[in-house]
Amino acid sequence: MTKEQINSLLLNGKFPEETGKRELMETHISWVILCDRFVYKIKKPVHYSFVDFSTLALRLYYCNREIELNKRLTQNVYIEVLPVNKWRNKIIIGGNKGAIIDYAVKMYRLDTKKRMDKLLIQHVVTEPDIKKLAEKIAFFHNKTTIIYQKNLLNIREKFNDLEGEKEYLSEQLGSSFSTIIGRAVEFSNAFLNKNKALIAKRLRDGFYRDCHGDLHSRNIFLLPDPVPFDCIEFNDDFRKIDVLNEVAFLCMDLDAFDRKDLSALFLEYYNHFFPAMKTAGRRELFIYYKSYRANIRAKVNALRAKSATTDEERTRSLTAVKKYLYLMESYMKELGKA
Repeated sequence: MTKEQINSLLLNGKFPEETGKRELMETHISWVILCDRFVYKIKKPVHYSFVDFSTLALRLYYCNREIELNKRLTQNVYIEVLPVNKWRNKIIIGGNKGAIIDYAVKMYRLDTKKRMDKLLIQHVVTEPDIKKLAEKIAFFHNKTTIIYQKNLLNIREKFNDLEGEKEYLSEQLGSSFSTIIGRAVEFSNAFLNKNKALIAKRLRDGFYRDCHGDLHSRNIFLLPDPVPFDCIEFNDDFRKIDVLNEVAFLCMDLDAFDRKDLSALFLEYYNHFFPAMKTAGRRELFIYYKSYRANIRAKVNALRAKSATTDEERTRSLTAVKKYLYLMESYMKELGKA
């Protein structure tokens, strides 16, 4: 679909049920439409280095994968995949009238006020919330598929991919941020070379699992039973990772909200239920993974800034880039002192 067709769907398109609300949320790879009771997620026809939604067949495949994978951590949230049709200049979700132009994942709408990132902003996330979440993620990691074969050092390429944004970020933010990226890449390469044996042992010992892959506060609802949703379906390699890499994402996110206390608490309880970090070397690896996750968030926001359609959206994304680059740098400094 195109942005124009999405706007048409929002304005006068037809949904499977009557709805008064049609609110659009947009990411760099998806359009998400919030209705009264349901949510419809449509994948953008994009092709980046890490995701390929460029054909209708690929988007259908990944819609089905999204439901299959997310049901591991959710109950009664993901419902079905529906065709998006164009009929008589009208966009219709569901049914069989007209030609199929795309597909949508249909989900039940959860209470947005209970989304973890919003609760963090309000300073109402509690220690019991964190403990419940840590226990749920630990038990999920315990039972999910163990991965024994993987190109372990391709994380180097993923980390270094941020260098592709240096020119743009230097133009937008100044040369100091290009310097931060250059130093971080150099440090990352040295760290990975130094810790090849440890990383290989983590794989042999069964700490690589088929995880969620995108575990941060925007993808978690803090209901009586925490609901982590929106796992990575579009790239298996991003999801089949060291469990420390997974929890490092959430802990980095909590650090970014200036809640290092909650970050430490989550890690403590997670490690109690799934002892994944017992030595100083593994703690250093965890900190490295936090720097990697800050790196990825910087890159995602750089892509958002590039594709922004308004100055406000661009400024917001570039502000986030700065925050994550500074955070990445702080983890590197922490490792440098270790």
